[in-house]
Amino acid sequence: MRSHFCGQVTEKLIGEQVTVCGWVNRRRDHGGVIFIDLRDREGLLQVVIDPDTPEAFARAEQARSEYVLRIQGKVRPRPEGTVNPELSTGRVEVLGHELQILNTAETPPFQLDEEDVGEDTRLRYRYMDLRRPVMFERLRTRARITRAMREFLDGEGFLDIETPMLTKATPEGARDYLVPSRTHPGQFFALPQSPQIFKQLLMMSGFERYYQIVRCFRDEDLRADRQPEFTQLDIETSFLEAEDIMGIMERLMRHVFKSVLSVDLPDPFPRMGYAEAVERFGIDRPDLRIPLELVEIADLVKDVEFKVFSGPAKDKDGRVAALRVPKGGEMPRSVIDDLTKFVSTHGARGLAYIKVNDRTKGIDGLQSPIVKFLTDEALKGILDRTGAENGDLIFFGADKAKVVNNALSALRVKLGQELKLIEEGWRPLWVVEFPMFEWNLDEKRWDPLHHPFTSPDTDDLKHIEETPGELLSKAYDMVVNGAEIGGGSVRIHRQDVQQAVFRVLGIGEKEAEQKFGFLLRALQYGCPPHGGIAFGLDRIAALMSGAGSIREVIAFPKTQTANDPLTGAPSPAEEKALRELGIRLRKGPEKKN
Repeated sequence: MRSHFCGQVTEKLIGEQVTVCGWVNRRRDHGGVIFIDLRDREGLLQVVIDPDTPEAFARAEQARSEYVLRIQGKVRPRPEGTVNPELSTGRVEVLGHELQILNTAETPPFQLDEEDVGEDTRLRYRYMDLRRPVMFERLRTRARITRAMREFLDGEGFLDIETPMLTKATPEGARDYLVPSRTHPGQFFALPQSPQIFKQLLMMSGFERYYQIVRCFRDEDLRADRQPEFTQLDIETSFLEAEDIMGIMERLMRHVFKSVLSVDLPDPFPRMGYAEAVERFGIDRPDLRIPLELVEIADLVKDVEFKVFSGPAKDKDGRVAALRVPKGGEMPRSVIDDLTKFVSTHGARGLAYIKVNDRTKGIDGLQSPIVKFLTDEALKGILDRTGAENGDLIFFGADKAKVVNNALSALRVKLGQELKLIEEGWRPLWVVEFPMFEWNLDEKRWDPLHHPFTSPDTDDLKHIEETPGELLSKAYDMVVNGAEIGGGSVRIHRQDVQQAVFRVLGIGEKEAEQKFGFLLRALQYGCPPHGGIAFGLDRIAALMSGAGSIREVIAFPKTQTANDPLTGAPSPAEEKALRELGIRLRKGPEKKN
């Protein structure tokens, strides 16, 4: 139907006849001459229709926004003074002599160049939203990313192998989406939270290098970087140590960034232990572009009369940390009050601070409601350890370590954004040396920090079962600009070690056999040492395209309440279908008006 895409019509085609198809982006009538900006996936092209072609001119008069047209015409240079350097086609236009209206369109629910459109409206009319160039470019970037991933992995000898979508429920840290079985009444499949066990079974089958760009499902509370269904690049290898796997994955990411963005990532990526990351940044996925760090000061304030500090300082589960903001002393009290409200949403009960006006004046050079409660020795230690200078502001967190880390890490990012402290560029990082387990205070039991198939850094069964809190795992997370884009580990390949880990997690033999019997049996038949990683494709695409949410790089996403305004999903099932499945719905509690 066409000879060229709109965006391909450039100076090279001047004097040639072309046929283009697309949507009317804009129509303008200038004194008897009609200008149509025609849009397709490759760009925008200006078409001129004049009265010398009466049939085409009459149809051009009928055309409106988002009509679908087919136009034939001759490429010519734009008149002097009308060149648009912002467009690849901005130096030419097409003098149209034939125009065909392929389809009409109702008035769009929103203008495609309108920026302030509610997300619900955008998702309800997603087919319109995706016509916007910014959305098309994001999805094109995503396609380039997946192509680059496949190129690299195919070249490294990895095999693309599919794993089941209908499988058995396994504990992955979130609720499963369950699918009732009609042929096995009363029984259910689960949609996979990840292909974890299957890719391990593929290693036991001898494939050695596997990958898959795979859909995964988790029925959990949503955030900007979460969806009930998401896509990951899943990878597993055999006969490689953690260092080998991390080296291949670094090369993969360098290839992707170079191919898609022409960006050279560092070689090698820096490494940081989990404990160091949490101590310096309060989080295990720090954004290294922000030059602010947490400083531990518990030892300096454990004996002061100010119990807000001394209490957590003496608590084995507490933490007292400082966050120095260079030149933050200029911050008005109203802004500090807003930041106090902000950290309260992350569990903090307050936000103490000290403004450093003049260090030479000692306590008289400091401005803060808490100064009078601290000793001169403690104040001097705080100023020296944080490296505070005149004009700086120091924020403090004092509470349970988890609360302090959550609040100050979030504050650090917020200050970096609002004070424009974020440096340009890409800062990848490997976070390593994770604890094997974390204690679940609510349920009084150990949970795996990653998943129950992650290998501990020892094969000593006694050490695993008697001192689980001291164990580190052979896990590694890849972080880029504060976003965890991938996580993986060396896996457990010995049955006795896997059973010991299950026992630590409170999974008895009967439960282990019921849930993982097939895996435990497979471990008996010559399982090789193996490990892998999974990358969040949606997160990587959002990061590389500059989108603020993964919903911006998924063609048809769900909302934060896990519904689809476009199709109306989820929706009630027909009674006949429920009967076939042996399901009867229970009436929920009535909502009070």
